[in-house]
Amino acid sequence: DIFEGKVIRTEFPNKGIIDIEGQKVIVKNALEGQIVRFFINKKKRDKIEGRLLEVIEPSPIEQPAACKHFGICGGCRYQNLSYEQQLDLKKRQVEELIEKNGLSFDIENIYGSPITEGYRNKMEFTFGDEEKDGPLALGMHKKNSFYDIVTLDDCRIVDPDFNVLLQAILKYFKEKGETYFHKIRHEGFLRHLVMRRSVKTGDILINLVTTTQSQLDESEFVNMILAQKIDGKVVGILHTLNDNLADVVQSDETKTLYGQDYFYEYLYNMRFKISPFSFFQTNTLGAEVLYDKVREYVGETKDKLVYDLYTGTGTIGRTRTIGRTGTVGGAGTDHGTGTDAGADTDSAACADTG
Repeated sequence: DIFEGKVIRTEFPNKGIIDIEGQKVIVKNALEGQIVRFFINKKKRDKIEGRLLEVIEPSPIEQPAACKHFGICGGCRYQNLSYEQQLDLKKRQVEELIEKNGLSFDIENIYGSPITEGYRNKMEFTFGDEEKDGPLALGMHKKNSFYDIVTLDDCRIVDPDFNVLLQAILKYFKEKGETYFHKIRHEGFLRHLVMRRSVKTGDILINLVTTTQSQLDESEFVNMILAQKIDGKVVGILHTLNDNLADVVQSDETKTLYGQDYFYEYLYNMRFKISPFSFFQTNTLGAEVLYDKVREYVGETKDKLVYDLYTGTGTIGRTRTIGRTGTVGGAGTDHGTGTDAGADTDSAACADTG
């Protein structure tokens, strides 16, 4: 059955809620205020779900998205809202989730990221095709698609250097006639391209992930990348071999083709050594906003033991206690990341870190 209706609100993460004859219908990727056409594809006793067919009328809060890939690419959901509207929506969704779980406490406003474009310090791109048996593509999955890939040449949430390098690497492998790893046939060579960049220094680490079903001309590949005109500096080029059938970035073997297998990022005055598979906040500047609030909430730690649970790289505990007299204990540490803790760092928040 095909219906038309107005979206009355958007629930986490992207569920548009429409009232049809007194019944709640969930339509994914529909934004509050939009008038949409949809068909019912799932009907259960306690839930009805619809599939979005068309936006008949935009929401009054919508604006043109800055990214030309928005709407097709599955990477971003709310670029058609102003940043202030995005933060308001996120806050309301957090409040609703807390209420649904039987909790009750005040929620502060979400603290925005200092920058809203080019803020991500890591991106994991996928090789594939934009349509069945189409030309090689490299980018993000299409919205609502497990297989199709959207080639990105102007992604707005990464540094422009990423776009330049992505296009050059895609062109290189197209000219080589290389194939991507097919998820059903389990055939092909190219799997992922992972790029990481220090926001503070501009240093870039590139990791090409492939199967062992073909051979990479390592010297030629490195020279091609180093020839690109970018603002930052490529400090390491890696090649990870992965023959696992799962569609995840993991390493059977990782080789350093050029430079080093790490780069340095800074939070405040602390230097962190980031390796290819380290966990680190993807929005460096946004993380500093978050940790400022953590410092404020924790208060004085003199003569206290601070437990930094599920610590990862330990950034929260270290930014709170380095250079102070408190002691920090971490559990769940990511040993793939080191920190240079000698620098002077004595100098229920929610921050938008991407």
